[in-house]
Amino acid sequence: MALFPGRFRDPRSTEYDFISSIMVRCPSCEKAARVVLASEVCGPSGRMLFRPRRLVCGSCGLSRVWSGRHVTLSRGTAQPATDPYFGVPLWLQIETRHGWLWAYNHEHLDLIRRFVQAPLRERAPWYDTGQKMTLVARLPVWIKRAKNRDEVLRAVSRIHALLVAA
Repeated sequence: MALFPGRFRDPRSTEYDFISSIMVRCPSCEKAARVVLASEVCGPSGRMLFRPRRLVCGSCGLSRVWSGRHVTLSRGTAQPATDPYFGVPLWLQIETRHGWLWAYNHEHLDLIRRFVQAPLRERAPWYDTGQKMTLVARLPVWIKRAKNRDEVLRAVSRIHALLVAA
């Protein structure tokens, strides 16, 4: 079944679907780095959120390991977003006049772009899975408003330029 090109159907993604690889600003050299699952993790044991992570920078060689129990997810857009594990600023973020627009990685940014540019947005029905608040449903109102569409898409383009530069 072909969808109308201007239609966005909520894929029921949550914030947790995008935390396996997070682009961050290296605390040492200020260039793009990644927070990824630690390689010593073998098998699907434990919850994805609390599996050990590694911060690696390809520019300066910085490598840190996180295996704690405390995770701080970014909420709101009033301030810059940080990585939930190491607390370092995200690479893919930009300030707009409404607040900060941020994404964990390219897939997260693409989901936001597809949602914002679509004139027809379909919600995912919550009653068949019990999941009421998807990532798209949790987006701030200023991102969802049609009158801000051009401004948000320009911000997404600027963030995408950061991604290409990295």
